[in-house]
Amino acid sequence: MNHIVTVQDAVTAFADFMEPTNEELDAIEREMPVILAGVELVDAQITALDRVPNEMDNRRVRRARNRVLTARRELANRTAGRSLPGGAA
Repeated sequence: MNHIVTVQDAVTAFADFMEPTNEELDAIEREMPVILAGVELVDAQITALDRVPNEMDNRRVRRARNRVLTARRELANRTAGRSLPGGAA
């Protein structure tokens, strides 16, 4: 049996439009505190899943949730003053 394969993936795999733009990289950089806080929260939750959660596990998860909320709030406050593209309000 012969498989039919397209060459489009090979041609466009290294096209310029496949790379993130500078604006996208800047957005990732701005969101990095939220991403890292989310990773820390998932890590705390996984640790708590391995055993019966004790008080320290509960505190760790609660503090990680608070860090996520704080990072999201700070990101929202930073981006609230920016104008949207296209003149949208």
